[in-house]
Amino acid sequence: MHAELLRARLIISKIWQLLLVRKRWIFAILGLGVVLILIAPLYTVSAARGKIYSVTNVPKRDVAIVFGAGVYQDGTPTPFLESRLLAGIKLYDAGKARVLVMSGDNRTTHYNEPAAMKRYAVTHGVPARAVVLDYAGYDTYDTCYRVHNLFGVDSAILVTHGYHLPRAMLTCNSLGIKSVGVKADRSNISFSKNYLAREVLSINKSAVQLIFKPKPGVLGPKVNSVWTALARGV
Repeated sequence: MHAELLRARLIISKIWQLLLVRKRWIFAILGLGVVLILIAPLYTVSAARGKIYSVTNVPKRDVAIVFGAGVYQDGTPTPFLESRLLAGIKLYDAGKARVLVMSGDNRTTHYNEPAAMKRYAVTHGVPARAVVLDYAGYDTYDTCYRVHNLFGVDSAILVTHGYHLPRAMLTCNSLGIKSVGVKADRSNISFSKNYLAREVLSINKSAVQLIFKPKPGVLGPKVNSVWTALARGV
């Protein structure tokens, strides 16, 4: 009986030791995951430092890329998108960019974000010939990939909100577009902590995309619309 009790205690001790080892591994893996999740955002923000400007002091580029941010059913830009469009329009009016590439979502016939963006810019004085549309900018990666590979753009001002600019700049730079950024005004827009949490996840998603560099789901033939617009002297 005593021997059986000792044997049982020995078995329990071994099981406990195994659990402790596994716990250490579990905590180590979780800790490594947290570190990796934090490294990508820190690197992304650091890489953008010194490359984000105001409309007045941003270096001139032939092209500015305005990232979509949603339209209502009637085609009216959301406040997020409107603030980005206004920044793009200011760049054009100030002579900082000669062509505005409007990149957004048009995956259904009932939702045409780029067309709404162009309509808004034209009603605010930008010549229609100075606006080029990217209809399949479903996310930041797709926009940067398509604008470089299909439109032939290798240098641009990126126009979006401050929380998004570092990721947009790192993505475009990694895919062949030398980028500087201009922040859209956010004075009339309220941000929640959810935006920052989502951006951390989006940055890590982008990191994976930039490692493997997959082709976007929608590509198509190369187009000369940007260079045609520039040749017209817009």
